[in-house]
Amino acid sequence: MSGGGAVHGTSKAQDQGWAWMVLLATVLVQGLTLGFPSCVGVFFTDLQHEFQATNSETSWFPSIMTALLHAGGPLCSVLVERFGCRLTVMLGGLLSGVGMVTSSFSKSISQLYITAGFITGLGSCFSFQAGVTVLGYYFVRRRALANAVASTGVSIGLTLWPLISQYLLDEMGWRNTFLIFGGVQLNCCVCGAIMRPVQHKSPSPRQVPEETTEGAQLSNGAGPHPAEPPQQGRFATCCRILQKYLAFDVFYKNKGYQIYTIGVTWMVMGFVLPLIYLVPYATQNGVEERKAALLISIIGFINIFMRPMAGLLSGLNIFAGRRIYLFSLAVLLNGLSNLICVISADFTVLVLYCLIYSVSMSGIGALVFQVLMDVVEMDRFSSALGLFTILESITILIGPPLIGLLVDLTGQFSYVFYASSFFMVSAALFMGLSFCALEKKNKLKEAPKVTADSPSKYQYTEVPSKPEAEGQAPPAVMYITSI
Repeated sequence: MSGGGAVHGTSKAQDQGWAWMVLLATVLVQGLTLGFPSCVGVFFTDLQHEFQATNSETSWFPSIMTALLHAGGPLCSVLVERFGCRLTVMLGGLLSGVGMVTSSFSKSISQLYITAGFITGLGSCFSFQAGVTVLGYYFVRRRALANAVASTGVSIGLTLWPLISQYLLDEMGWRNTFLIFGGVQLNCCVCGAIMRPVQHKSPSPRQVPEETTEGAQLSNGAGPHPAEPPQQGRFATCCRILQKYLAFDVFYKNKGYQIYTIGVTWMVMGFVLPLIYLVPYATQNGVEERKAALLISIIGFINIFMRPMAGLLSGLNIFAGRRIYLFSLAVLLNGLSNLICVISADFTVLVLYCLIYSVSMSGIGALVFQVLMDVVEMDRFSSALGLFTILESITILIGPPLIGLLVDLTGQFSYVFYASSFFMVSAALFMGLSFCALEKKNKLKEAPKVTADSPSKYQYTEVPSKPEAEGQAPPAVMYITSI
C-alpha cells in the first residue's frame, strides 16, 4: 500500500510525545480489526440454527470478512493518498460499525454475507492498513519497536474477543451481540481522530512556501496530485495504476517472489481453518461452550508474548538470508500440530494443541512480511505487497466454504484439521525445497565466472532497503506484522 507523496522534513512529534498516543490508538485498531474474525467461530452453531444453513454456507460469512480484510489493500492505498490516514481510519471504523449493526437485523445468511462480511471486512481493512501506515510517519528511529508493540493489538484482540463474544451470546443472543459489536467497532473512529497529521518542518530554505504548507497539511499519507496530461489514454493510465499497486512485472521476473507468493497463497487455504472450526469441533465433541471459546483465547494470549520473541529471533544475524527456511519450518510445525486434534477431542488435548499451534502461528505472523521484504526490493515492496495480499485473499475466501462442504458430506469436523495439515505441510515443503533448489541453481550459474555485478535477480538474498535521508518522511507501509 502506497502512502502517497513523501514529505521531506522533520517534526517534533516524531518518536516522542503524541506519537505514543498514536501508537496506543494503532494497538486498539489492530485489536478491533485483525483480532475480530477470531470470535466468529463462537457464533457458528447459532447462525446455522437461525438460518438453517449448512457448514459451507455459514463459513462464507467469516471467509468474506477475512478476505476483504486483505484484498482491500490497493483500494485503501488510493484513499490514503487522496484523504490521508486519519480520515481513512475513521471511514473504516464507520463502515465496520454500520456493517455489524445492520447484520443484527439480517433475515437470511446471504444478507449476512453483505453486511458482516463485505461491509465490515472492507471497513476493517481501511482502519487496519491506514493505522499501520500512520506509524511510518510518527516513528522513524523507533519504528521497529512501534510496529512490534502495535502487533500485540492483534494478539490482545484474539484473546478477548472470543471470551466477550461467548458471554454476550449467552446473555442476550447473537443479534444483540452483533448490535453491541457495531458500537464497539465505532471506536476505530475515535482512534482515527487521534491520528492527526504530522506537521513537518521544511528542510531547505529554497522550498516554495506553498509547497511547504501543502506538505505539512498532507503529511499523514495524503499527497499532492498533479493533473494527468490530457493526451494520456485511459489504457495507459490503467496500466500505470496496475503497475503501481499490483506488481505483475515483479511476479514475472523475480523467481523468489513467484515461489513465495504461490507458497503463501496455498498455505493460507489451510491457515485460517482452525480459527473458524475449532470451537464448533470442540462443542460437537462434548466440550462446554465457554471452554471451547477459551481455546481461541489461549492461542491469542500466547501470541502476545511469542510474536515479539519470534520477531527478535528472526532478526539475529545467524538467520540473515535464511529467514525463508525459518518461515517454512514454522509453517511445517503449524501443519503438523493440526494432527493433534484428530487424535482426541478431549479438552486437555485441545489445550496442548493450542499451545503448539500458537507458537507456530507466532512465527508465521512475525515472518510472513519480513520474508517478503527479503525477496523484493524495497522500492517495489508496496506494489508487491498489493498483489501478494490480493492473491492470498482469494484462497482465504474459498478455503473455509470448500472444507465446510466436505464436513457437510462426511459429518466429521476432523476432516477440517486433516485438510489444514495437508495445505500447511505441502506449502512448507514447496517453499523450503524450491528456495533450496533456486540457490543451488544460482550457485552453479555463478561458478564459471565470478563477476562484481549485483547478484542474480532470481537469487534469494536479503534485499536491504535504501537508507533514508535525514528527516525524510518514511515509506507509508512497512512492517505489517500479521496476517
